[in-house]
Amino acid sequence: MRLKFTIATLVVLAPAALAHHSDAGVDMTNTVEFDGTVTSYNWRNPHVYFNVSRAEADGATREWELQMPSTVTMTRMGWSRDSLAPGDRVTVYTHVARDGRPYGILEYATKADGTVLATSFDYDSGSVDPVFDIGANPSTDSLEGIWFTDRSKLTLYPGGFDGFFQAQLVLTEAGAEAQASFDVLSAENPESTCVGRPTPAMIVSSQIFPMQIEFAGDIIYIRSEYFDEERTVYMDGRGHPDSDQRFDRGHSIGRWDGDTLVVDTANFADHRSPYQIGVPSGARKHVVERYRLAEDGTRIVVDFMLEDPEFLAEPLNHTRELVFSPELTLNEFNCDPETTRRFVIE
Repeated sequence: MRLKFTIATLVVLAPAALAHHSDAGVDMTNTVEFDGTVTSYNWRNPHVYFNVSRAEADGATREWELQMPSTVTMTRMGWSRDSLAPGDRVTVYTHVARDGRPYGILEYATKADGTVLATSFDYDSGSVDPVFDIGANPSTDSLEGIWFTDRSKLTLYPGGFDGFFQAQLVLTEAGAEAQASFDVLSAENPESTCVGRPTPAMIVSSQIFPMQIEFAGDIIYIRSEYFDEERTVYMDGRGHPDSDQRFDRGHSIGRWDGDTLVVDTANFADHRSPYQIGVPSGARKHVVERYRLAEDGTRIVVDFMLEDPEFLAEPLNHTRELVFSPELTLNEFNCDPETTRRFVIE
């Protein structure tokens, strides 16, 4: 199997597919084009940034800050820490902040030598197509390994995995009120302090970030590149601890139901925005996941049930297929505390 992540041609892009806090406050319906000179290039997570000095119509010079996806995503799209350098002349195509700030989300940039550097996949046009070659998929006889969502069988929502939760969650009055009061561009956003998202975000974000399952005796580890999340699933028959013991990623216990791995996670710590749409989670949050290897061994079918009666009016049930991807490796995310706050409006 081969993931087709090579940028070969200039394409019409869909940047919302990679969004989380990123498109809040930005006009994603229009693109602005301008020429400028790169003044800095920051190759760090959770977002790569570069600054461009632009000569305005009135003769003044203004410095623009342009946001892109994470280093791990950018690497898979052909970028590196050497793709840009201060002094490079570029033409940028970017969505800009609605409040007039010189801040934007980059679609693509063209360097003076004609090199096109794109920052998003177009999953609809096929010009940049990460869909798996089903006939060439390797197979396995275990849930262990690295897995990546088969996007050819996935309903895509505007806003990526944030859009998924926006479309799927049915909120209580408390959930709706909390969402309405949430300022995604403030320090209230957990990602402004490198706090990631607990399960089931790992499964949902596997459409961008691979996940890994590893067996280690009476423990199963489930990992994601995104914010270097690692979950420990206890398979030794223990139950959940008392409700006053709460954990950022919850407490996970597992069992086998025939050939299906069932993971039950509870005891979540409070989180202001675990779905990155301003809906909190609390002590009553509960997630049950089921992992089953498909008959041909090329993919796993993953189901999850998410409930949180305080903020969700009804449980969310979801199923998706993940393809076995042994040629991929999990890269370190290493969220940088300074970089992660660059989107915040003080």
